[in-house]
Amino acid sequence: MAQRLIVIGGDAAGMSAASQARRRRDSDDLEIVVFERGHFTSYSACGIPYWISGLVPGPEQLIARDPETFRTKYAMDVRMRHEVTAIDLERREVVARDLEGGGEIRERFDDLVYATGAVPVKPPWADSDAGGVFGMQTLDDGAALRDWLDAETQPRRAVVVGGGYIGVEIAEALIQRGLSVTLVEAGDQPMSTVDADMGELVADAMRGLGITIRTGLPVTGLEQRDGRVSAVVTAEGPIPTDVVVLGLGVRPNAALAEAAGLPLGPTGAIRVDRRMRVPGLAGIWAAGDCVETLHRVSGLPVNVPLGTHANKQGRVAGINIGGGYATFAGVIGTAVTKVCELEVGRTGLREREATSAGFDFVSVIAESTSRAGYYPGARTMTVKLIAERPSGRLLGAQIVGWSEAAKRIDTLAVALWNGMTVDDMTSLDLGYAPPYAPVWDPVLIAARKAVDALDR
Repeated sequence: MAQRLIVIGGDAAGMSAASQARRRRDSDDLEIVVFERGHFTSYSACGIPYWISGLVPGPEQLIARDPETFRTKYAMDVRMRHEVTAIDLERREVVARDLEGGGEIRERFDDLVYATGAVPVKPPWADSDAGGVFGMQTLDDGAALRDWLDAETQPRRAVVVGGGYIGVEIAEALIQRGLSVTLVEAGDQPMSTVDADMGELVADAMRGLGITIRTGLPVTGLEQRDGRVSAVVTAEGPIPTDVVVLGLGVRPNAALAEAAGLPLGPTGAIRVDRRMRVPGLAGIWAAGDCVETLHRVSGLPVNVPLGTHANKQGRVAGINIGGGYATFAGVIGTAVTKVCELEVGRTGLREREATSAGFDFVSVIAESTSRAGYYPGARTMTVKLIAERPSGRLLGAQIVGWSEAAKRIDTLAVALWNGMTVDDMTSLDLGYAPPYAPVWDPVLIAARKAVDALDR
């Protein structure tokens, strides 16, 4: 009898694991069953804001592989609109509910991949029956918002609650759709994934785009009229709106795992080893936004929900299930985004994270241009480096700039990944030509400034 692999979750981590396992073991040796509660498999959630804005024509452009492709090309039993409601580790079975046809089924497994991703943070006030309030986590969420925006009674005003990546990107998308947009953030700044001095550059760009920013202002409720949201309630009074989008971040979707007895770590995500195995439970694997992993700089467990990590972790799990050997080496928190034409990148630790991890450090900010100053199109770029004292080891970096900025963070991520010092970085042999960089690349200028700040 063929062994059976059950995968819970049909997006990045789950389908990467299933695909890798299938490449190493055919259907006579390994039966693969996938349960997915949504309508789509293997899609880019990161592309949803660009679909909302109209830059991407439709959701089909965001789908890498549809369920039928997995069924026919990869010989998988993909069951859409099926939600796993329980895991019985003793009997090695899962219980699933058919969300459209009704009924409940039990399926046995030899190996299980838990890849349920993350769920949006949703405060109690958001549990409203008012129309026009949307999360933004799945393609189904994006479709619901698009339908609302395209309805006959088209909204004119929008409030985005939360200033993280999704909040900032959706705010821009709604501006491009012609709405008046207010972003409300309980913290001191939007884009808290960078330090305050860099975040202020992002806020300035958002204001230049026409977005109203209200910081230090928690939302406490909603007002509605005729069954539709009409305002968000704050301590400074209501903010009128026709649509509300929640951008308050996500948390690991680990409730089902916890109920089944899978161990959770301090982040609230599932503990796994470097091979993506759940410790102490033979044949149980987990990957993606629902797991925690090692931060290579701080040495602490972290939960960083990004599609890049989910795909890699799923691949590692699938290789191991298929009989190979692979490990996941950890993360350093590299991420990029944009606000209108302003590009934002970060990697490693922010100042407060470096402080919490016990590092003594210096931080420097350097301004330069993306190209040779005389070359047409040269724009300013701000680079921030955080370096350990006295060793000079790079701990983190942030870049904000108008042109060719964001992907420069990859140079800094490679340096960080390999434990380089800012002294080492001043000698990096980076490419130069006037259309692409000044003679001293902004990365090198920042590294030299960090060396000077160490004053050794």
